[in-house]
Amino acid sequence: MDVLLGVDIGSASSKGVLARPDGTVVATAVREHALSTPRPGWVEHDAEQVWWGDFVAIARELTAATDDRVVGVGVSGIGPCLLAADETGKPLRPAILYGIDTRAVREIAELTDSYGERNIIERCGSPLTSQAVGPKLLWLRRNEPDVWSRTRRIFMASSLIVHRLTGAYVLDHHSASQCTPLYDQLAHSWIPEWTDDIAPGLAFPELAWPGDVVGKISTEAAAATGLPPGAPVIAGTIDAWAEAVSAGVTEPGDLMLMYGTTMFMVAVLADRLTWPTLWGTVGGKPGTFNLAGGMATSGAITDWLRRLTGADFGTLVDEARAAGRGADGLLMLPYFAGERTPLFDTEARGIVAGLTLRHERGHLYRAALEATAFGVRHNLEAMRAAGNTHQRLVAIGGGTKGGLWTQIVSDVVGESQHLPEQTIGACYGDAQLVGETLGIATGSWNPIATVIEPDPAAAADYDSLYRLYRDLYTSTIDIAHTLAARQQ
Repeated sequence: MDVLLGVDIGSASSKGVLARPDGTVVATAVREHALSTPRPGWVEHDAEQVWWGDFVAIARELTAATDDRVVGVGVSGIGPCLLAADETGKPLRPAILYGIDTRAVREIAELTDSYGERNIIERCGSPLTSQAVGPKLLWLRRNEPDVWSRTRRIFMASSLIVHRLTGAYVLDHHSASQCTPLYDQLAHSWIPEWTDDIAPGLAFPELAWPGDVVGKISTEAAAATGLPPGAPVIAGTIDAWAEAVSAGVTEPGDLMLMYGTTMFMVAVLADRLTWPTLWGTVGGKPGTFNLAGGMATSGAITDWLRRLTGADFGTLVDEARAAGRGADGLLMLPYFAGERTPLFDTEARGIVAGLTLRHERGHLYRAALEATAFGVRHNLEAMRAAGNTHQRLVAIGGGTKGGLWTQIVSDVVGESQHLPEQTIGACYGDAQLVGETLGIATGSWNPIATVIEPDPAAAADYDSLYRLYRDLYTSTIDIAHTLAARQQ
């Protein structure tokens, strides 16, 4: 039988799935990997080992698990990232990751001053922040001239794999629209005067939509991966949008909340919206736009607490549930890696307020879950201020399992969350997208299985705690920034 392959390269792991055209899952595979943090503010991946190595291992494992024929391949990955490569696609240094990498602070300020913040937002949809690729390109040119002199191509996780599979040098429009300030959202093209200014002489990739077939698997790629030569490969995209596809969040009025290493929110719009504390991008399909927000940490904090305490997640969830609403007077700021939207503060830092000797690990874990929920509420308030009015909030990702975290978020934001049946994530969306492109996808791939309703009894408590959460940041900002400077 025919199957579709989807693979997603994440921050801490890569996942793959083989699915039939009706959405039935045939097999899955996972490869965990580590982030590299060689200096404060630097977050990197070894693209050869992590991006391509994980893809090859997953493809080989999945194709060995079945006699079914792979008829199409879709790939997504973290982004926007910057991988400098030579003309053959060989990486010249580790990939510089998305907004959690904050090395280009100086370049952000200089380019904003040079081009004008209002002009950048109008053309590109977003202000320059640590999420932007342009300042990181300028940083590379200034700080690693030897690497820059040999750089001929730039890649993200999905586009590098597509290049290895097909030879195509291409980037999808959705990913390109996060390469601020290099891509014009209204013209759907690179901005020549700014690309030439920031990266003179660099050939930028051709542009395609995520679902466009951009090539076929070469003989060499087939030998490396075990995939059939000639199978079509789509352009792919950044993981958050592929995750939205997997959850059915593709129509205006939908909003996806992705529980992962970071927390990400994507609203689908019929008309373009921009806001100075959010990211505006083109959608994954022609004629649509997105308004997005993303926290720098969420699951990264819960995993940090798991490793720090030596407890498993099930135990921590049980203890956090027993700790009760408000964690017995603990309040946390989740800015352990700075914060992205809506603060855009790379020097924000994590804080735990209210600690006493009677508090235990369950209280800390509960405070972490509530802190990320407060961060979600802060972002949704910014989206409403921008003019977005979503009708449906769909939650997806590994953090939706277990029930407690999603219940806390619904209680804090005062909204229902719709949880789809499958929680595999972006790789499932990749498989669905290639199936739709080939015209063979059938049925409803991922129906809603559970609806989390907010508890009205929690509203007053969480309203009060949310106000304290907002005040805690503003009242400690100078101390946090001073400490951040000492950490450099």
